[in-house]
Amino acid sequence: MSKILIRGAKVLGGEPQDVLIDGETIAEVGTGLSAEGAEVVEAGGKVLLPGLVDLHTHLREPGREDSETVLTGTRAAASGGYTAVFAMANTFPVADTAGVVEQVWRLGREHGYCDVQPVGAVTVGLEGRKLAELGAMHESAAGVTVFSDDGKCVDDAVIMRRALEYVKAFGGVVAQHAQEPRLTEGAQMNEGVVSAELGLGGWPAVAEESIIARDVLLAEHVGSRVHICHLSTAGSVEIVRWAKSRGIDVTAEVTPHHLLLTDEMVRTYNPVYKVNPPLRTERDVMALREALADGTIDIVATDHAPHPHEDKDCEWAAAAMGMVGLETALSVVQETMVDTGLLDWAGVADRMSFTPARIGRAGGHGRPVSAGEPANLTLVDTAYRGQVDPAGFASRSRNTPYEGRELPGRVTHTWLRGKATLVDGKLT
Repeated sequence: MSKILIRGAKVLGGEPQDVLIDGETIAEVGTGLSAEGAEVVEAGGKVLLPGLVDLHTHLREPGREDSETVLTGTRAAASGGYTAVFAMANTFPVADTAGVVEQVWRLGREHGYCDVQPVGAVTVGLEGRKLAELGAMHESAAGVTVFSDDGKCVDDAVIMRRALEYVKAFGGVVAQHAQEPRLTEGAQMNEGVVSAELGLGGWPAVAEESIIARDVLLAEHVGSRVHICHLSTAGSVEIVRWAKSRGIDVTAEVTPHHLLLTDEMVRTYNPVYKVNPPLRTERDVMALREALADGTIDIVATDHAPHPHEDKDCEWAAAAMGMVGLETALSVVQETMVDTGLLDWAGVADRMSFTPARIGRAGGHGRPVSAGEPANLTLVDTAYRGQVDPAGFASRSRNTPYEGRELPGRVTHTWLRGKATLVDGKLT
């Protein structure tokens, strides 16, 4: 088994230390370390983090391999510093059976750029009418613990209650896409001043907030876990904060793009800014940043949503919703949270590794950078600044809202159980 000595890395942003990897495990952390025959990586003060964990990724396989595959998606993940991703269920066929989730899980194991944990559908075909095979998916080789109809809301309160009751038996969690469908019929962007001026159908904040309010009360009633996907409004923050103050077992995520971009971007009519939930106001963005800093929002999740060129290069109303995000997430978090002083790098490790791994029960991930732990690590050059060029993405799709934008930070190395998946910014 190979040995790797990472020399002079700022572990979680602290003082420079050396980290020795022996095989799949961190053997030693300290100063002045040496190891005969070890490959030496001169970190030069770069920040060393535990491998990132994304609780919300769309890999599109099976069924939409023109957008992304498990291979290309996990290569994008490794490029962004991720060692584990949770693959959402809205594939074709839908991941609502043990057979489909096992297929996705095995593809992840075969390709080896990061671990892939399938998310099982809550309802059959994402149709919201009948519970999917939750127990069978959990008992399968994939060991599913997170269930979501993401892309659609589980809007039936009885179905949502039954799902929460079911997953409670094995410690699972239901991840809700909070969107009251009747309130968002024909919606194209955030409802507000900009939508009124542009004449585009408005997507009101209450469509998200009403579902979150209902579901935290259901979780309290059942005594189960609920996770809120891509929380996007200041009102949603207040509901989650209230629920946590009552001891309700709720967690929430925010996407990088909701930490940075606002509905003002829609004035360009560029469909690259069309996303679900929509970009909100500056007030919402600031509330989301503060909530991530104080722990009301638990994690950052990318909602990496790749689309082929033709699904975005069209008029706004016809365009697909979603943005790619795995390869730019850490840079956006550095700009919005670290460079603003809202989080330090230990806080980033918590929001992007430790806590998402805990929520999703991702064994071996989100572990401390210390001796005896799995060598799932990412090295970040935080001093780097550069323009985003989607032509260099590992993802099969290019629908990024950051093209040409200067962002800070660059992942230079990623290790999955001691095996380098990214070296000097290049995939192995």
